[in-house]
Amino acid sequence: MKGGLAIALALALGALAGHFLLQDNGYVLVSFQGYVVEMSVPIALALLVLAYLAVRLVAWLWRVPRQLGEATARARVRWAGRQATRGYIAIAAGKLDQGERLLTRGARRSGAPLMNYLAAARLAHQRNDPDRRDGWLRMAYEQEPAAADAVLLAQAEMQMDDQAFDQALATLNRIREHNPKHGQALRLLAALYWRRQDWRALLDLLPALRAMPPLPPAKLNLWTTDAFEALLADPALDEPGLDRLWDEVPKLLRGEPRLVLARARTLARCGAVATAEAEVRRALRERWDASLIRFYGELPLPEAAQQLKNAEAFLRERPEDPDLLLSVGRLSFRNQLWGKARSYLETSLSIRPTPEGCAALGQLLDRIGDREAAARAYQRGLALSTAGSKTPTMAPVAR
Repeated sequence: MKGGLAIALALALGALAGHFLLQDNGYVLVSFQGYVVEMSVPIALALLVLAYLAVRLVAWLWRVPRQLGEATARARVRWAGRQATRGYIAIAAGKLDQGERLLTRGARRSGAPLMNYLAAARLAHQRNDPDRRDGWLRMAYEQEPAAADAVLLAQAEMQMDDQAFDQALATLNRIREHNPKHGQALRLLAALYWRRQDWRALLDLLPALRAMPPLPPAKLNLWTTDAFEALLADPALDEPGLDRLWDEVPKLLRGEPRLVLARARTLARCGAVATAEAEVRRALRERWDASLIRFYGELPLPEAAQQLKNAEAFLRERPEDPDLLLSVGRLSFRNQLWGKARSYLETSLSIRPTPEGCAALGQLLDRIGDREAAARAYQRGLALSTAGSKTPTMAPVAR
């Protein structure tokens, strides 16, 4: 614009100079509705330039209020941005009170007020102030009604942090009312069911989640395993019910040791010990697992000699596996093979001392009458035990 004005002024000055310097400066006559205007050509050019300048001036004056408004708005946004930056710096320095105040001071003038209010809500949540948290969330919604889902998701996450699971469930269901396939809401809902141990609800939700990447398959498989493990261990489950539930387990996960173990325990409780033994042994051949082999040694199978023989067959490939040695030691105890049992148990403890192994050895020594050695074994096991640990006893001696 400055260049255009300079050119216009140069033309006007040139026209005036021409009027005074040229001997024959031309002649212009304008007649309009009886009015006649006479002037030289340079003067006419100068008037045209002045008219152009006047039009430009009026246009500029017309735009001034809008430009002033835009400039003021930009200044406010920059100021709000500086306040937000100072707020995040204060948060990083651990000054949560100051950070919250700075984030919200210029939130309405910010280019992204939603982010400011959500950040302030999270700060209030960290400071255990639910009233302020909910207030900022409400203001976030008022500023950006179209972002209601984002506000509700943030609210549900914070409610879950507070273990307000019923409130979080209600919040997530509000999202699902108008958007049943909202991916993040479904993921939060699955996490909520998992934390509440609402296993059946979790399993009902997982098929929808499997169709919604990018949730990692490992996470989905973990949730599925956790849910089925808990359901398979239900003490009210009978054998037919167990079989029906097992049919629901995805084939990909039926070899998962945790699920095999949960099913085997329920089978044993229902009296199907032989079936449990066969399934555990088959699972061990396909995928070795310490929990499974320890459970195998606890199974009270009537054919104790054959059970011991089956367990010892694994020793050919795993002669120094402490869990396997513990199990064959227990099975040798059941078969009244005291020397073999002591050898297996002491070898297991030499590789990896455990309270379980010490307890098993103590029971064996008690059985053969070596009370002093038994006491030492029990004392060693007590020293190794940790808070909350359980020390299972060995099955009765087979008759």
